[in-house]
Amino acid sequence: MMKIRELEAFDAYIRLGGMRSAADELGLSQPMISRLLIALETRVGFALFFRKRNKLIPTPEAFQFHQTVVRGLESIRSLSEEARAIANNQRGHLVIAAQPIFCDTFLIDAIAEFQTTHPHVSVRLRDTGMSEIMRMVSERSCDMALGITLDADPYGADVTSLAICEARCLMPRNHPLSGLKEVTLQQLKRETFVDLAPGSPLRMRIDYMMQHIEVERSIVAETRTLHGIVRLVEMGVGLAIVDPVACLLLDDEKVVHCPLLPAIRWDIAQFVPSDRPLSGIGKAFSDVVARRVEILKTEGVID
Repeated sequence: MMKIRELEAFDAYIRLGGMRSAADELGLSQPMISRLLIALETRVGFALFFRKRNKLIPTPEAFQFHQTVVRGLESIRSLSEEARAIANNQRGHLVIAAQPIFCDTFLIDAIAEFQTTHPHVSVRLRDTGMSEIMRMVSERSCDMALGITLDADPYGADVTSLAICEARCLMPRNHPLSGLKEVTLQQLKRETFVDLAPGSPLRMRIDYMMQHIEVERSIVAETRTLHGIVRLVEMGVGLAIVDPVACLLLDDEKVVHCPLLPAIRWDIAQFVPSDRPLSGIGKAFSDVVARRVEILKTEGVID
């Protein structure tokens, strides 16, 4: 049976790339790290390292195995944190999965508000894409998730729509189209764009609509987060079509935003594992999130 210390040594060695760095992080000697790695290699039954001039070089199988080890150690750490919470008389622990733009905006305010009435409840906010969010819901590794799609039946989730979003077009304030109250997709035909990486629900929706009207977009930069998209537009790199919540991050002196025609709409949705209803503290946090979403509605950010 593999031991936790062996897995921690393996994780540290793969992440940090050296015996000394792994030893420093774990507070162990380099010979001890070496012994732990050799012991783990014996237990797993396949080669984790090539030996070259007294240096261990990870095999392709080691990198593949490392992905599983990371998830396993994270689960173990979650158990340890939960045990510490009980020992310290904390009343609970929540894991919330959400898309990065929500984590950068209204969920920060929600956590701050929640902590004023639940100071002994710890909240772990996981910012990630929709595919990982749905995996976490499916595997029951989060209490609640927030995303932008309602297609959750295959993942065993109960879904609540919190608001309707309508995509916005961002452009530098000095752009020729910046004076328009709304812009059509055809008007964007010759523009350059900055965009989310392929695979995001919004990116796929925009690509489909552009292909439908035979508009081939020129994408000059891609990033994983809308925070990066906003900054690139502010620097004049290109235009962007974004979630309206991203407008909360704008520098209004540098960037303007306007609706699109035809409109691109979706829901901000709350996902909860269908066979694991929210606990009392989970419901309390959900109520705070709902109030924060209502504030965005009153401010005209979303509908």
